[in-house]
Parts: sequence; C-alpha cells; structure tokens
Amino acid sequence: MTPRALSVLVLALALAGCAQPTPYRSAGGGGAGGYSEELVGRDRFRVSFRSNAATPRAAAENYALLRAAELTLAQGGDWFVVTKREVTYEGGDAYDPYGGVGVGGGSRGVGGGVSIGVPLGMRGPDARIVSLEIDVRRGAKPADRPDTYDARAVRQALDPAPR
Repeated sequence: MTPRALSVLVLALALAGCAQPTPYRSAGGGGAGGYSEELVGRDRFRVSFRSNAATPRAAAENYALLRAAELTLAQGGDWFVVTKREVTYEGGDAYDPYGGVGVGGGSRGVGGGVSIGVPLGMRGPDARIVSLEIDVRRGAKPADRPDTYDARAVRQALDPAPR
C-alpha cells in the first residue's frame, strides 16, 4: 500500500469514529434519533428520546424532559408529573469473549491447543432510549410532590433554541 493510500485510509477511519451527539429534534422514520411521544391515556403520554452513543446520558434525559414540557404546554397544561422513568440500550457488545479448539499435524507429530480470546475495541451501546410516562396537569404545581415539573421553567432551562 502506498503512503498516500495509507494516509487516506487512516483519515477515513478517524472521521468515521467522530460521531456527533444526537441533536434535539423529532425522531424520523427508521430508528433515527430524536424525540417521539404517544398518548397512553387521558392526559397521559409516553415521551421518549433516542440518542446515539456520542450523546451523554444527562443530555438524553434532559431532552426527554424538554419534550415532556413542550407537550404539556401544547396540551394546555402548566406542569407535569413523571410517573415512570426507563432507560434502555440497543446494540453494541458489553463483553463478547470467544474461544476455540484446534488440532493439527505435521512432519514432527500431532499437536492441539485451546484458546480463549477477548475482542479488542469492545464497544458500548449504539443507542440509548430515555422514556418518561407523564401526566399533564393544570393549575399550580404542588411543592411537596416528587417528580413534578413546571413546564415553562423546564422549557426555559433546557431549550437549546430559547424562545
């Protein structure tokens, strides 16, 4: 391989490893990253944010909260309560050892061996999905309830494009 071809190969591999964090956006079809929601009951929604491995967990959790706040305001609500939180992971291998057994022969005799290997470059999950089930509420937010959020305050604090 020529030095120039080797340089191009190294550059291509370096650029391929530079994944960008998932931006705050609506999820597209085909498993693309971003937020989505579904109605699961009266004034109850499941809000999810799917991110890639380059997105910090805190950012994915904040984006799910931001979408919950936007959805609450769009429904005419003032605050929301998180009734269920879940984080799931997709793809990647946390640890994938492998092994093998071999027997061979040659002019000097027969030999055998057993091997156990650990892959180099183990990788984490390809995607993280933060899901929140929320109840949209109207009126004054109670101060003594855990997992309650003022929708306007959340939007103001977390919106990457302030209004």
